[in-house]
Amino acid sequence: MNFKEEAQKLGIGDTPLIPYEEDFDADIYIKNEAMNASGSVKDRAALAMILDAEEKGLLHKGSTIVEATSGNMGISLAYVGVRRGYRVLLTMPDTMSVERRDLLQGLGAQLVLTEGKLGMQGAIDLAENLAQKPDAVRLGQFDNKANALAHYLSTGEEIVSQLDRVDVFVSGVGTSGTLTGTARRLKETFPDCEIVAVEPASCATISRNEKGLHAIQGIGAGFVPSLYDKTLVDKVCLITDDEAMDMFYTLNKKQGYCCGISSAANIAVAVRLAKDPAYKGKNIVTLFPDGDDRYLSLLHKQR
Repeated sequence: MNFKEEAQKLGIGDTPLIPYEEDFDADIYIKNEAMNASGSVKDRAALAMILDAEEKGLLHKGSTIVEATSGNMGISLAYVGVRRGYRVLLTMPDTMSVERRDLLQGLGAQLVLTEGKLGMQGAIDLAENLAQKPDAVRLGQFDNKANALAHYLSTGEEIVSQLDRVDVFVSGVGTSGTLTGTARRLKETFPDCEIVAVEPASCATISRNEKGLHAIQGIGAGFVPSLYDKTLVDKVCLITDDEAMDMFYTLNKKQGYCCGISSAANIAVAVRLAKDPAYKGKNIVTLFPDGDDRYLSLLHKQR
């Protein structure tokens, strides 16, 4: 898979690592994935999964890519898929933001909404049914190893080149592609790097096997994805909706960062660790999976 060359052609990857300029005894660095071509970390995985499917002969001229998404992967698949000549059909829970729906349709994807109360599983079930049509190919982001491989080859590799030492890596868990692939690469260079997974407190499937509704779009799918590698993870931190939303408004309205809700969840956990004396002098790396442009309707609401 010639991932790096194809990524460069599409403006994917090589995103900046920026300091979180608040005063703690630990240093927090943010990999700003909103700087990818279509605005999120999912560009990396979308490209890798499409390239992998092409190499395996699954995708060809006239194919339709079918996928379940909470929004960002769909946007990335629409961007990469249309650029490479495919039709894109997406399923998504109706609880996701209006901005995500508009972006998907604006990029030329066909969108089918599922009941929010069914969670991501409802969208996945529908995608599986739609993928039975002739020339339809379901990439299966929650199970597709190319998802994690993208982050091993690029996200993790870039962080290693951008920072001399990484003591802690914090990442929310959606498909677990970002967490697993990045963690695997970081552990190769920094064997003692602590890997911290973040999941919603009200949907703690990894740590408590508890499923429930939550407001942190992009993480907490309601099941443990097969890409999740517990042998890489040192700690799982829970984040409440209120904690994530409070940090979301703080980052965007008070501190001048343009980021989404899952980004806020990552930062809230990173700050929690940075305030702990045990992390004094540590370099803590986390991500902004996307920007604030997908949550403008939420930003207009006051807390």
